[in-house]
Amino acid sequence: MFGDMMNMMGKLKDAQKKVEETKKRLDTVLIDEQSSDNKIKVTITANREIKSIEVADELLEDKEQLEDYLVLTLNKAIAKASRINETELAAAAKDGLPNIPGMDMFK
Repeated sequence: MFGDMMNMMGKLKDAQKKVEETKKRLDTVLIDEQSSDNKIKVTITANREIKSIEVADELLEDKEQLEDYLVLTLNKAIAKASRINETELAAAAKDGLPNIPGMDMFK
């Protein structure tokens, strides 16, 4: 029984390591998003870190419009990044978890 517990603890550590490795990898996964008219383009990582923002010159003349474009486009990019992030981290955690009786009901 003690051996089973040690084995389970080892598998939990492996799962934690896989999650940490996945987080690092997600720093390299880039998501590009743009406004429907291509006046704003943003690039963020799957860990939701903004890498770049490109703004059309015409938007620089209208502060309110620029702010609206930024909010909409960044929110779309963050939503995509969040979906990728959550899916990847959940998969990494699940792959490394030990087979605990009764835990399959949480799938």
